[in-house]
Amino acid sequence: MTTVNRLARSFLLATLLVGLLPPVCAEQSEIKWDKVVFHLDDSQTARRALMLARSYLDDVPTAKIVFVAYGPGVDFLLEDAMDQRDNPYDYAVLRLVERGVDFRICNATLTARQISKADLLEEVKIVPSGISEIARLQLKEGFAYLKP
Repeated sequence: MTTVNRLARSFLLATLLVGLLPPVCAEQSEIKWDKVVFHLDDSQTARRALMLARSYLDDVPTAKIVFVAYGPGVDFLLEDAMDQRDNPYDYAVLRLVERGVDFRICNATLTARQISKADLLEEVKIVPSGISEIARLQLKEGFAYLKP
């Protein structure tokens, strides 16, 4: 086979393959990334997670975002909680709640750590188990999983 024939066959094959790509790409573009669950088991990453959620909503304003916190990750959702720079978390949380973000906290953690419901920010919802809530959101409701 001559070099010209090989080049012609390669060009024809490449053209056929490129012709198959648009349907594949079209399927990819139909995937919706509008449901995200943020997993927080350490409040050290809370400030960054709040910033990421805000940024995500700027990109996808209709997104449904849920924060699920358990263990030491619940600390930023307590009344008067402050980050390492003594900035309160409540303002950032309230701003995200205004944009439709849900904050859920593990009741098992509250019980184990003897944290009163009165100590939580008013907007926080209590779920029986944080880890089970994350799994439920992923498997039953199709949420993408993010762990900052």
